[in-house]
Amino acid sequence: MERYPFNYDPSQPFIPQVGEWVADVFYDVLPEAGFEVRDEQIYMAFQLERAFAEKRTIFAEAGVGTGKTLVYLLYTICYARYMRKPAVIACADESLIEQLVKPGGDIAKLAEHLGLAIDARLGKSPDQYVCLNKLDSARFREEDGQPFEELYEGLPGFVRSHEALQTFYAYGDRKNYPHLNDEAWNKINWDAFQDCFVCSKRHRCGQTLSRDHYRKSADLIICSHDFYMEHVWTYEGRKREGQLPLLPDHCAVVFDEGHLLESAAQKALTYKLKHAVFEEVITRLLQGEIRESLAMLVDEAILQSETMFDLLADSCQDIPGSDRKRVVWNDRLLREVRRFRSVLDSIEEDLVFESGLHTLNEYQLRIVEEHLEMLQKALSLFETPETLICWATESENGLALAIMPRAVKEVLRERVFGSAMPIVFSSATLSVDKSFGYVADSLGIERYLSFTVDSPYDYGQRMQVVAPNRLTPATFEEKMKETVRLLTRTEGRALILFPGKDELRRFKRELDAYTECANLRFWFEGDGEISHLIASFQHDEPSILCAVSLWEGLDVPGPSLSNVIVWSLPFPPQDPVFMAKRNAAASPYDEVDLPYMLLRLKQGIGRLIRSRDDSGIVAILSGEGNGLQAARTQLESVMPQGVKLKESLD
Repeated sequence: MERYPFNYDPSQPFIPQVGEWVADVFYDVLPEAGFEVRDEQIYMAFQLERAFAEKRTIFAEAGVGTGKTLVYLLYTICYARYMRKPAVIACADESLIEQLVKPGGDIAKLAEHLGLAIDARLGKSPDQYVCLNKLDSARFREEDGQPFEELYEGLPGFVRSHEALQTFYAYGDRKNYPHLNDEAWNKINWDAFQDCFVCSKRHRCGQTLSRDHYRKSADLIICSHDFYMEHVWTYEGRKREGQLPLLPDHCAVVFDEGHLLESAAQKALTYKLKHAVFEEVITRLLQGEIRESLAMLVDEAILQSETMFDLLADSCQDIPGSDRKRVVWNDRLLREVRRFRSVLDSIEEDLVFESGLHTLNEYQLRIVEEHLEMLQKALSLFETPETLICWATESENGLALAIMPRAVKEVLRERVFGSAMPIVFSSATLSVDKSFGYVADSLGIERYLSFTVDSPYDYGQRMQVVAPNRLTPATFEEKMKETVRLLTRTEGRALILFPGKDELRRFKRELDAYTECANLRFWFEGDGEISHLIASFQHDEPSILCAVSLWEGLDVPGPSLSNVIVWSLPFPPQDPVFMAKRNAAASPYDEVDLPYMLLRLKQGIGRLIRSRDDSGIVAILSGEGNGLQAARTQLESVMPQGVKLKESLD
């Protein structure tokens, strides 16, 4: 394979030569293959050339149909080969990863029409893989174990035996099990409370094998935002433990749908604590020959952990529309946290002496020490409650406490944007009121390049947007009737976007009462693997897709998507993270709620027109508690060029 797709002159700067080749591709090569010349692509290419030459961060806001993905792929592939390190393409979620690498996708198009052998490998998040230990637990359950037993029997032979593994064999990926709904999948997939360090099956695990595979990529590693931020957050800790970081050394990063990076960073920087996990880890010390004083401390720590979590359960409040519980801290709960930390301090002191006696298994000891260190870091945040955000969630084996430092921006500024490498934020919606300040400030980015190019499509002729101008919010029943009317109008062919899972579930429950929809086929997010649901929706033209997470990235051109129904304005949820952001803002609505809603709404509207021939309607229904009256002026400001916000389609 030729190292570069052009004749490289080592006596001249590299990036300008890439720019000349990219211009040839868009002006000559692709048009000969039937692609149209797009001035927006050429403009974007010149902007990215500067970012790569100066190793800067750039916000690349380019509308639908500008071909922005092709532009950043050409630059990252060439730059990766020049630096002899892979570039990372981080997508907002797993469904976007599948869109990028699917047959006929942008990578496949470049490979075909440019004669490029592109080495692009997937680095999926751990929770996208089967956990063999959780699978064992699920298959031996009497009530629902049979489907999981069948799944186990379908795994490669080397998983169930001691056969030698000669070559890479991908297995255990979520997309391989489209028939499982999210509830069933969560019973067998990896989660943050699994201890991979001491798992006897780790070297035959699909997640581990895939990790060994993607880190050998020469050109591109494609992962999710969550996974990239997990890499950043665990980088030092994994090196300290003698492990490889989640991602190899890389030369550049593209954050596709980069306006969603903040939530991924918050998720990665969150500590997760659970009594059952602590008890399982700390009792490993009892497996060795230890002094009685340490054994007593272990028992005391288990009792104190149990007391703390019991009190925590009594101090939680449900949040409507969220699976997160608000923790109401009081003096008694804080005292129990301090007592727990005090016992942990004593255990850590004893372990220093105990390790010198060499009576404990060194590997097991390291696992315990790492877990204690994590607990101490997490619980130490309670010394200054104003620096943290916390919440609790229910799980099968007890309450789980999540603790997140507020200082996400500082971590990102130091560990991501402080590095000297090109970083590209790519999306059709990165700015609010023509300013990139909202996204830049939320991520701690102080110096950046930016540009905006509009979509070449004639939205004024191809799209209608309707939002009833009501004085009071519509009831659920009113929105059901309006949705049925819209679905009848387009004979299905619709995407219904919900702001949360509760609304989607209620819609699904009440749908049976509407006989007008009896002959329509509905696909619901959560009922199967998301990329499989999207493919089913695209190939079954009259069907309807109901989703919570597909405000961004869904690319379904053609008549299958002729109607986008926005169930409620997508204001941020009333969960502890956004509550904390609102409390820290001088004007919560203007600084937090409104910019978030407008960015997401722009993305949702953008699902409709995906090609020059597409057309259809977008209906924005009034949401409970968030009527359209106050936000109507702002809604009009985010309409695509040439589109007027209507009150009715009639």
